[in-house]
Amino acid sequence: MRVRRRFSLLVTTLCTVAPGFAAEAATTTSGKHTVARHHAVSHSGKTSATRSGVRTAAPATTAMPVVHKSSHKSGPVYAGDAETINVTTGTHSTNRKARQSTSPVTVVSAATLRRSGMVNLADALTRTYASINVQTMGADSAALTSSIQMRGLGPNEVLVLVDGKRRHNTANITADAGPQFGSTGADLNTIPANAIDHIEVLEDGAAAMYGSDAIAGVVNIITKKQDHGLHTSAQTGANAYNGDGWQYQLNADGGLKLGQDGYMHISGQMYHTDHMVVGAHDHRLLGSWPTNATTTGYYNGVVPGAMNVPNTSNKIMSTPEETRESLAIDFGKKITEGINFYGLITYMHRHGEAYENYRTPVIAPTMYPGGFSPLETTEENDYAATLGLKGDNFLGFDWDLSTTYGADGNKIGNKNTANTGMLASTCSTNPASAYYSTDGCGWSPSSTRAETYRMAQWTNNLDFRRNFNIGHVVPMTLAFGGEHRLETYEIKAGTPPSYQLGGTQGYAGLGPNSAGNWSRDIWAGYVDGDFHPLKHWDLDFAGRFEHYTDVGNTENGKVSSRYDINRFISVRGTISTGFRAPTLAEQHYSAMNVDPTGASGLLPVSSSAAKLLGASALKPERSVSESGGIVIEPVRGFHVEADVYQINLRDRIVGGGTVKGDAAVNAIEAMGYSLPLNSINIQDVSAYYMTNGASTRTQGLDIKADYTFRFENAGTLALSMALDLNRTRLHHNGTDNNGNPLLNAQNIGYITTAYPRSKIILNALYTYRNWDFNVRQTRYGQTTSMLTYYDWTDKTLPCASGGKLAYSNSCFAQFKNSPRWLTDIEIGYRFNRSWHMAVGVNNLLNVRPRRVPQINNSRGAQIYDQFSLQVPMTGGYYYGRLDASF
Repeated sequence: MRVRRRFSLLVTTLCTVAPGFAAEAATTTSGKHTVARHHAVSHSGKTSATRSGVRTAAPATTAMPVVHKSSHKSGPVYAGDAETINVTTGTHSTNRKARQSTSPVTVVSAATLRRSGMVNLADALTRTYASINVQTMGADSAALTSSIQMRGLGPNEVLVLVDGKRRHNTANITADAGPQFGSTGADLNTIPANAIDHIEVLEDGAAAMYGSDAIAGVVNIITKKQDHGLHTSAQTGANAYNGDGWQYQLNADGGLKLGQDGYMHISGQMYHTDHMVVGAHDHRLLGSWPTNATTTGYYNGVVPGAMNVPNTSNKIMSTPEETRESLAIDFGKKITEGINFYGLITYMHRHGEAYENYRTPVIAPTMYPGGFSPLETTEENDYAATLGLKGDNFLGFDWDLSTTYGADGNKIGNKNTANTGMLASTCSTNPASAYYSTDGCGWSPSSTRAETYRMAQWTNNLDFRRNFNIGHVVPMTLAFGGEHRLETYEIKAGTPPSYQLGGTQGYAGLGPNSAGNWSRDIWAGYVDGDFHPLKHWDLDFAGRFEHYTDVGNTENGKVSSRYDINRFISVRGTISTGFRAPTLAEQHYSAMNVDPTGASGLLPVSSSAAKLLGASALKPERSVSESGGIVIEPVRGFHVEADVYQINLRDRIVGGGTVKGDAAVNAIEAMGYSLPLNSINIQDVSAYYMTNGASTRTQGLDIKADYTFRFENAGTLALSMALDLNRTRLHHNGTDNNGNPLLNAQNIGYITTAYPRSKIILNALYTYRNWDFNVRQTRYGQTTSMLTYYDWTDKTLPCASGGKLAYSNSCFAQFKNSPRWLTDIEIGYRFNRSWHMAVGVNNLLNVRPRRVPQINNSRGAQIYDQFSLQVPMTGGYYYGRLDASF
């Protein structure tokens, strides 16, 4: 009877808070709440000595080098377990739980990530967190890096921390147009997933606390620090409906003691995945086409005596093949009374290969008489090391002194390719010729190194914190500190065959004119005061100043407040300003991409070639954010929180100034590049650059709820719900130095409507004796894209704004990806305290994105909208996992 009454109240309250939506859990898994836990939440205004400002502890900027009990429980981990963790993100106060936070903070447990069934950390977060999404398919080198987007903004607007310390960015820039254009966000997959204890996600602007990038939110990865135990696991699976995409992951982590007062926890992981190819029919290989189609580069039906080539040869729409090995070593040791030494070392090596568009037999017949599919490759080494000292009494202040060095290096290559310029009859060995080849003529290497780049950060921090009472009346936590960061970025030119005479097919390398070495220094200082003017009222002020040696100064502030009306209801709100400095890659990177019938060139914004198109120097993005929310607990154990937010972002760095045709060719040649002579359609050649081209307003609503039913002798059912409503609108479209709008309708769509209008995650975890069953329903809302008219478009049709409709840079087709539901199921069985086995399926019904019309399907090979951040293109995935803990 009691269960029935509670269930009725649960449904009634959810319908009141979120009308029209069923309940779900976002990342918080589900809630297990003890009486003591509820007492802490219900008295969050004064609860503990922490909230009253009496208790002191080590600074919250990193996890303390304190030995923790093992997190490898014999049973499931619920949201309530995760939410009892003291969070360090978004606050300098100590012993504050996520549900007591002044700004919305969610804790994602390692168990939640495991139950996602994903071996890729970015995909696991996307599967379990409503406010985080990833793009359907990354193009070129972007396919080799996992970048998350949060609250509708790009990867560069999300700050990633590891144990409270800024994580370095990837060097692998997204060089192709799309929602993630120009991004070099931190790659989550460089950290072994089994090294993670939990993840704290702050859904708020926090530039005043952490500096650049913390506009959409902060993802803080907290690593394991146990001094005992051993945990191993193995998972394997495949895309069963396709019969490909096979992958496996091997994990092992364990802790050991360093004397009587220290620990070391070592985590290692190996991961491999094969290509998953969606399957498409290449227009060039069909032998028939609509009237007035653009048949440049077509093979069947055009080339006399064409051989029989399978029309499914183009595998461009696919996931990359990838092998990754990663390691993390976390350690801490007491030096003297009140002083602790700590550190974290991570390393990852990755080899990846991504398909490029298929080349027909006429492209390089002497080397590939049956045609070929170039592969873009990467050899990546990512490493970071943090060393620090913490103390708890320097003139009454807790203090934390640390240094972190992190770097990511990528060697980008091309294999199964050819330089057709070197094979052409126009190739010359005369240095005075415009078609001079330094490596001779009549031949071409089949593999090249296209470029090498490296991004590094050296960050030094000194932080202080002290709790005291103002006039013996108002409890306060005062925190202040300073930071110095040195950032470096290096580009090395590829081998000459990769870039000369049009470069290699699939991915043209960077020439010496694109190479360089750049650096800058950043100096910062901050102060943060957390006050309790009244017993149930928390008020937080933060301010930060930063000086960049290349883009100048910035000042940012934040005011947050929370009031606990009673033990059941709390309200909170935040107003903050933020910024994001342009990265060194955004300022200096250039690229050439050559496909079978066209080409695109990304020009450095500081180059003379970009200035020909009207480019000007980049400046920082600036934001003003507001959020407000309510946290309620109508009955013990039933937790609901709802937050509305608005992010005004101006001077947003986007892809702009795009030109096509002769103007693009001239700009590309001004950079010192030449285009291949064969099969190029001039109207399909584009050039663009990065620019502060937009001002946007993002508005949204986040709702989370969870409750756990405990049935006598019938197990436990944990229910959770998460909802993210999100909308971004363009408020200003800048103009270049020539007076032309920087963003066309397609680019506007990338930053406003490619992100799902809504996302709901409903999760049910039922445990009974040794069994556990997890069911997750995810609904992705609509996305809208403006698609280019490609080769099957009638080339006689005009564009309303001038020119032809086919390949137009101003006329586009609106395409809506209608909402989709995904169903994920996992069933587990625990044999004993040590062994657990699980089998599962993600996307049980093999739901795929909506197919684009053939006139908007480039060469017939890209059947889905690759720029949408909606449903994954991979379809159903079946897997099995075995865990062993000792």
